[in-house]
Parts: sequence; structure tokens; C-alpha cells
Amino acid sequence: MTWDELAQTKYARLTTYKKDGTAVGTPVWVAPDGDRIVVWTNPKTWKVKRIRRNPAVTLQECDNRGRTAGGETLSGTAEVLDAAGTERVRGLVGRKYGMIGTLLIRAHKLFRGKDGSVGLAITRANPAE
Repeated sequence: MTWDELAQTKYARLTTYKKDGTAVGTPVWVAPDGDRIVVWTNPKTWKVKRIRRNPAVTLQECDNRGRTAGGETLSGTAEVLDAAGTERVRGLVGRKYGMIGTLLIRAHKLFRGKDGSVGLAITRANPAE
């Protein structure tokens, strides 16, 4: 699977790493943003805390429960985005996931406020992928 194909999947398993190197995978919605893949999430999640400490991640296509079918795993570097970047990610995710994505993002903003979510931008580790 290529980076661009992965950006078009419904779910991807985002794997981040604990201090001791243990991998932790989480299913996330993904959307393409040029040569990056973006993710929308809660800023208080452990994956965000782990990314702030170690931006190395992997992505792999999965189902909504994080189960993979053994497809290719792609490496990348994640960045926690600022408010403007997060707003862009909200728009990209909302467009990709249609009414469900848009409603979920709006409800999240309504109940948690603008700071209740954060965008992540992931660039591929090897541009040749």
C-alpha cells in the first residue's frame, strides 16, 4: 500500500511509542493533506502525549477496532498542530467522512470547545514510499 492509498482508507492504525519503546496502536480516522496524512483527536489522549515526546509513528490500514489484515506498515513523523492547523484538519476530516464526520466534529467543538481537539500531521519517513 502506498502513502496516498493509506490516506484514502477509512481507518488507520496509528502506532506511537512509550518511553520504554513499547508500541501502542490506536485506530484513527485519516485524511490526505498534500503529501501528509492528518488525524483529528483529543489533545489529552496518551497518543498525543507520546507524540510530543517521540514523533516517530507508523500507520497501517485497519478496521474500526484497530485490527489489521497484515497489510504494509508505513513509517512517519507526527507533529501536533496549532489552532489554525487543527481547524484545517477538522475541515479535511469532515469532508472525507461526510455527514457523520461533520456532525461529530461539530458536537465535539460544542461540548469541549475549540481546544477540545487537536490535529496531527504525519509526514512519511521515506518519501519514496
